[in-house]
Amino acid sequence: MISDFLASAYPWTKSLHVISVIAWMAGLFYLPRLFVYHAEKGTVGSETDQLLRVMEYKLLRFIMTPAMIATWIFGLCLVLTPGILDWSQGWVHVKALAVLVMTWFHHWLARCRKDFAAGRNTRPGRRYRLMNELPTLLMVVIVVMVIARPF
Repeated sequence: MISDFLASAYPWTKSLHVISVIAWMAGLFYLPRLFVYHAEKGTVGSETDQLLRVMEYKLLRFIMTPAMIATWIFGLCLVLTPGILDWSQGWVHVKALAVLVMTWFHHWLARCRKDFAAGRNTRPGRRYRLMNELPTLLMVVIVVMVIARPF
């Protein structure tokens, strides 16, 4: 039965979930920083522009997106593991909302990368600096909800 498998695999599932979250978060912290440099120093067509385009593409395509997918897969496996979550507790809903916002942020970054790749970014470096704070705030909310379970 699937629930028996999920229960027996719980330590591995949780480990793989944490590993994939760390990889995803690393990208969520780094890509907006690359965008700051790109917006401020990457004149369209320059060597810097070309280098940043490649870095941004590879970070998103080969690290961030696979890590996000793995985070979701292992996270959903944890949700489906019997006895792990009590949906009557408020912290679960706050954490779920924060994860959805983090996923939205990932997709927003992907759209911004496409703008840079097409040479049509209109956002200043300051916007990316400000947006770079969002994953930190979400991480704090998620960690507090999971560890402290305040409500």
